[in-house]
Amino acid sequence: MPTSVVECWWRPFRKVGRAEVVHVDLAPHAAREAAALTWLDEKERAHRQRYLHRGPRRRFALCRTALRALLCRRLGCRNERLAFGASDHGKPYALVQGEPAPISFNVSHSGEHGLIALAEEGRLGVDVEERRVRRDLDGLIRTVLGQEEQAQLASARGYRKLHLFYDFWTLKEALVKALGLGLSLDMSRFEIPPAMRQGGTTCTFQFPQAPAIRWRLVDLGNERFAAAIAHELDLDSN
Repeated sequence: MPTSVVECWWRPFRKVGRAEVVHVDLAPHAAREAAALTWLDEKERAHRQRYLHRGPRRRFALCRTALRALLCRRLGCRNERLAFGASDHGKPYALVQGEPAPISFNVSHSGEHGLIALAEEGRLGVDVEERRVRRDLDGLIRTVLGQEEQAQLASARGYRKLHLFYDFWTLKEALVKALGLGLSLDMSRFEIPPAMRQGGTTCTFQFPQAPAIRWRLVDLGNERFAAAIAHELDLDSN
C-alpha cells in the first residue's frame, strides 16, 4: 500500500455519521500516476485506455487506486483479491475472491478533486463539482432543478447563481447515486428541502417516489468545490 508523501495522494476529509469521506488529489503528478497503474487490474487498464484525453485517464487511475487501497485496508484483503461488479444500473460494488464484500462505497471526481465515501452498511452517494463557469448553465437549471429551486436561482446573479446551482446539483446527484437507479430517475421530479436551500448543511430526506426510505443528506462543499453525501439511514436512526 502506498505510504510515502509522493505515493499517497488521498487524505481523510470528513466523518458523516457512520460514513467516512476521503479527498483524492487529482492534480497532474507523474510519480503518482506511475504508482497508480501498478494497482489496476487488466480490465481497469483497458477501461482507462478508452478515455481519449490524458486528464480523464489520470483521474480514473488515481481515484481507482485510492479506492482500492482504502477497501483493502477496510476489508483486510490483498489488492489482487479485490475486484468490482456492477448493478443493473451501473453502480459498482466490491468483490473479494468473487464474493460481495460487506461495505458500501461511492466515488466522484471533478477537475483536480475526487471524493470517496465508505461505510460498513447503508447505501451511499457522493458528488463533487468544481465551481467553474458553464456556458450551458440555464439549460442545466431547467433540466435538473424543480420549480421552487429554479425560482430561487431566478433571483440570483453572477457568482451567487453559479454557487447555488452547484450546491443544489451536488445534493441531488448524491441522492440519485445513493438510490442507485442511474439515469432512470429524473432529478427535476424531486427538490432539496427548503432548509438546505436556505443554507442548512444537513437534513433527513425522503424521495416522494420512495417515502419509506430515509437518507442523511449533508453539504460538504467549500470555496474550491461543491460537494454532498447521501447515506441511507436505519429505521431506528434519528
